[in-house]
Amino acid sequence: MLAATPEPAAEAQITAAGIRAHVRFLASDALEGRGPATPGDELAMEYAASVLEGLGLSPGVPDGGWVQRFDMTGVEGAPARVTFEAKAAGLSLQGGVDVVAVSGHQGKRSRLAAAELVFVGYGIVAPEFGWDDFKGKDLTGKVLVVMNNDPENDPALFGGRARLRYGRWDYKFEKAKALGAVGCLIIHTTPSAGYPWSVVQSSWSGEQFSLPSREPETLQVKGWLTEDASRAVAALGGFDLDALRAKAERRDFRPVPLGVLVSADFTNVISTKSTGNVLGILRGTDSTLKDELVVFTSHHDHLGRKSAPFDPAQGEREVDDIYNGAVDNASGVAGVLAIARAFASLPKAPRRSVLFALVGAEEQGLLGSQHLVEHPPVPVSRIAADVNLDGLNVWGRTRDVSVIGLGKSSLDAVITRLAAAQGRQVKADAVPERGFFYRSDQFNFAKVGVPAAYFSSGQEFIGRPIGFGKQRIDEWVAAHYHRPSDELSPEWDLSGAEEDVRLAFRVGLEIANAPLAPVWNKGDEFEAVRSKARGKTP
Repeated sequence: MLAATPEPAAEAQITAAGIRAHVRFLASDALEGRGPATPGDELAMEYAASVLEGLGLSPGVPDGGWVQRFDMTGVEGAPARVTFEAKAAGLSLQGGVDVVAVSGHQGKRSRLAAAELVFVGYGIVAPEFGWDDFKGKDLTGKVLVVMNNDPENDPALFGGRARLRYGRWDYKFEKAKALGAVGCLIIHTTPSAGYPWSVVQSSWSGEQFSLPSREPETLQVKGWLTEDASRAVAALGGFDLDALRAKAERRDFRPVPLGVLVSADFTNVISTKSTGNVLGILRGTDSTLKDELVVFTSHHDHLGRKSAPFDPAQGEREVDDIYNGAVDNASGVAGVLAIARAFASLPKAPRRSVLFALVGAEEQGLLGSQHLVEHPPVPVSRIAADVNLDGLNVWGRTRDVSVIGLGKSSLDAVITRLAAAQGRQVKADAVPERGFFYRSDQFNFAKVGVPAAYFSSGQEFIGRPIGFGKQRIDEWVAAHYHRPSDELSPEWDLSGAEEDVRLAFRVGLEIANAPLAPVWNKGDEFEAVRSKARGKTP
């Protein structure tokens, strides 16, 4: 790629104060947590659209609108108790406490009637690794008990510690559905999930949304078990959970019927609701490349308003019921709006067009970005790259930049060079086991072949002792991630966020002016789909 020197005056439009001001409104109690399809969600979209319009950008929806609307099916329902029975004993788990379960389909009733439990290890089929946890076993009508994450003991398999697509909870549920199972329960541990049990409780309570389904649905229940509950369920059938998990680390693992039957029965309230993606576009100036897009994404939604889960560590239930989502992800939206301001102030627009997309319903399973790539303003083959912002750094400047998914595409070289111009060093994700590349909106772009950049501040904070960064991040995840306490604080130091957002601007500007679009590295998991989209042989 050819280097594009950022316009200093344009970059200077990105400031910590400007980022904070956007967050102040988006994360205020007035928006009540920006739950999908709520008045607060609509206010967030109107705010973003008005900012983009005020910058002089054009509406990005093909019909001339600012908001690309899409429908979601809402399903609200959960069992009060889930019961497990073996020959000699039984066990009843309290819903929302020991087990978190929701409907696996979009029907009015979800029912497990003494369905057989089968432990299926990681629940992965990965031919490229010679891995198949199912070995052809008929699992129709069964309830699968599955481990979170993917195998990580062998660095030659599944990226070692780095979590791949196979380690995601949505992959587990999709696989169970494809196999004709009637239920799927994931064993939660904080190390395998990357977050505590309270996050499962908050994220999977209340109304759950998905895009409308037109396919037959057999999956009745999907959910999570605490590790202690999983241990008790395994013991009910005469099995040791640790021994089962040890077997699942091997390629020769086969599904293990647990000799336990599970039952649950609950009704669901079904609704159809609407949210949207806010799209604003800066038209490119090159006669050919203006028909291609560089996309900046960030999700405007959060969890809305709901009763916070009981936290044993606190010994009480949080009184605040508004999930403000200041870091996650009012900060990311603020970053994209700041970048839009920088682009709009350029004396001349770049060669490619630039799309600013504030997408909806990310917390419900990346629904807004999924809808966007399924209904893009231009064919996905003409989307040069996606640059995604999700959760900015609020603790100050760093010497390093953490690139999520380092090694996947030619974007690495661009980020590395431009970070060096800031005096910073690019490093790989410090917590690859959390699989962040597959947990935010850039993943949907990657799935259709679009090279995606997702990076954030590193962990070497300037003027802070060694270990400060990791400590603050771990503390924030434990205390504030998907909790009502994720609020704007006077203690935030957004100097590092300012630097990160300026880097994202530089990266996007270079892509927008380069003669050639970014490419996936040879052999990457997304290379073939990009080649197919562009009518080429990989």
